[in-house]
Amino acid sequence: MIETNYRCEICGEESQNPVRWFVIHCGDTQLAIHRWTKEAANAPHARHYCGEAHAQVYISRWFQTFCG
Repeated sequence: MIETNYRCEICGEESQNPVRWFVIHCGDTQLAIHRWTKEAANAPHARHYCGEAHAQVYISRWFQTFCG
Protein backbone atom coordinates (compact mmCIF):
# COMPACT_ATOMS: atom_id res chain seq x y z
CA MET A 1 0.00 0.00 0.00
CA ILE A 2 1.31 3.45 -0.92
CA GLU A 3 1.10 6.00 1.88
CA THR A 4 0.09 9.56 1.08
CA ASN A 5 2.22 12.39 2.42
CA TYR A 6 0.13 15.40 3.42
CA ARG A 7 1.67 18.88 3.65
CA CYS A 8 0.50 21.83 5.75
CA GLU A 9 -0.37 24.75 3.48
CA ILE A 10 1.14 27.26 5.93
CA CYS A 11 4.39 25.78 7.31
CA GLY A 12 5.08 22.89 4.96
CA GLU A 13 5.18 20.22 7.70
CA GLU A 14 4.57 16.79 6.20
CA SER A 15 2.90 13.72 7.68
CA GLN A 16 1.65 10.35 6.50
CA ASN A 17 -0.51 10.01 9.61
CA PRO A 18 -1.80 13.48 10.55
CA VAL A 19 -3.08 13.88 14.10
CA ARG A 20 -5.11 16.96 15.05
CA TRP A 21 -4.89 18.27 11.51
CA PHE A 22 -7.73 20.06 9.73
CA VAL A 23 -8.99 20.03 6.17
CA ILE A 24 -10.55 23.06 4.51
CA HIS A 25 -12.63 22.94 1.36
CA CYS A 26 -13.20 26.37 -0.09
CA GLY A 27 -14.57 28.15 -3.09
CA ASP A 28 -15.45 31.69 -4.03
CA THR A 29 -18.46 31.87 -1.72
CA GLN A 30 -18.07 28.96 0.72
CA LEU A 31 -15.59 27.71 3.27
CA ALA A 32 -16.01 24.33 4.99
CA ILE A 33 -13.75 23.17 7.84
CA HIS A 34 -13.45 19.45 8.56
CA ARG A 35 -11.73 17.42 11.22
CA TRP A 36 -9.18 15.18 9.59
CA THR A 37 -10.54 12.19 7.70
CA LYS A 38 -8.94 10.52 4.70
CA GLU A 39 -12.11 11.18 2.71
CA ALA A 40 -12.03 14.92 3.43
CA ALA A 41 -8.26 15.12 2.94
CA ASN A 42 -8.35 13.36 -0.42
CA ALA A 43 -11.27 15.32 -1.86
CA PRO A 44 -10.51 17.53 -4.87
CA HIS A 45 -9.17 20.97 -3.91
CA ALA A 46 -8.81 20.03 -0.21
CA ARG A 47 -6.32 22.12 1.74
CA HIS A 48 -4.43 20.63 4.70
CA TYR A 49 -3.41 22.33 7.97
CA CYS A 50 -1.27 20.87 10.76
CA GLY A 51 -3.32 22.45 13.53
CA GLU A 52 -5.91 24.96 14.56
CA ALA A 53 -3.54 27.94 14.43
CA HIS A 54 -2.58 27.33 10.80
CA ALA A 55 -6.19 26.68 9.80
CA GLN A 56 -7.05 30.04 11.38
CA VAL A 57 -4.35 31.77 9.34
CA TYR A 58 -5.93 30.49 6.13
CA ILE A 59 -9.46 31.38 7.26
CA SER A 60 -8.33 34.94 8.07
CA ARG A 61 -6.69 35.29 4.67
CA TRP A 62 -9.77 33.92 2.94
CA PHE A 63 -12.01 36.50 4.65
CA GLN A 64 -9.60 39.32 3.81
CA THR A 65 -9.86 38.56 0.09
CA PHE A 66 -13.65 38.98 0.19
CA CYS A 67 -14.05 41.57 2.92
CA GLY A 68 -10.94 43.69 2.46
